[in-house]
Amino acid sequence: MGDDRADMEAAQASGDREDVLDSWNLPDPTPVADREVGVERVRSAIETSVHSIEADGLAVAFSGGIDSAIIAALIDAPLYVTGFPDSHDVEAARSAAAAMDRDVTVVTLDHDALVAAIPRVVEATGRRNAMDVSIALPLLLTAERVATDGYDRLAVGQGADELFGGYAKVAKAPNDPRVDAETVAGARREVLDSVPQQLERDVSAIRSAGVDPVAPYLDNGVIEAALALPGNALVTEDGTRKWALRKASTDWVPAAVATREKKAMQYGSLVSREIDRLARQAGFKRRMDDHVGQYIDSLCDSPPSEGPKSADDS
Repeated sequence: MGDDRADMEAAQASGDREDVLDSWNLPDPTPVADREVGVERVRSAIETSVHSIEADGLAVAFSGGIDSAIIAALIDAPLYVTGFPDSHDVEAARSAAAAMDRDVTVVTLDHDALVAAIPRVVEATGRRNAMDVSIALPLLLTAERVATDGYDRLAVGQGADELFGGYAKVAKAPNDPRVDAETVAGARREVLDSVPQQLERDVSAIRSAGVDPVAPYLDNGVIEAALALPGNALVTEDGTRKWALRKASTDWVPAAVATREKKAMQYGSLVSREIDRLARQAGFKRRMDDHVGQYIDSLCDSPPSEGPKSADDS
């Protein structure tokens, strides 16, 4: 990945270890020929990483997917999910928590909450594009609720999709135009290039609430174990993504949770859909160039000098 660096003091599961993102130069381990051996290494690395986390003052961002379910299963900390009442994430978190005999606190969203949070997200992250705002917004609101409830750290599943083959474009390599790699393993390596930039956004959103993020999957041991996996341990012939991670979790989480597919946060929470709805209600129609981005600008203290511009006007 070159010499890209990102600041995330609390990214490691343990604060007394060197932050992997202080020197984001990925290792190049020898690939494991036997994917079952690779799974055992992943299982051991994740267990070591999560068990090293101090539970006191910690909460878990819990979407009901495999990434957060593993963290929830390995450490006794309260679970939080943010989303609209009828969202996939809220339903998945509730059903997964029930299957794991756990409780989950739901941070319920509505349009007023989105409108109030958007300027805070922009201020915290320095980003105004629709995708970044839609991703960072539920993180910020989760962190704010966690802080209100007396916790000062939030465990997140960041890095799991990138490391273990969670993206469709990785699964479809080399036939997906979004990646240049000729293999699944190569495409996985390619998407890892986005991690520092994503974490800059996510960390800024969480820390703006006075909460420190903890990312167990970005532990050095987990990264090395994941990068040694062969392509068929990332995505199977039948198209199952994150196979090794799901296989590694079998001792920790119920099968129904381990095999569940999950939507990306901005879609699973319905934040992206509802910001788009708000934009259109405010007069920023889809025919306009970047209509959601223009709406976000309109809610912030320093909107662009020009008003909404339709693509038809150019």
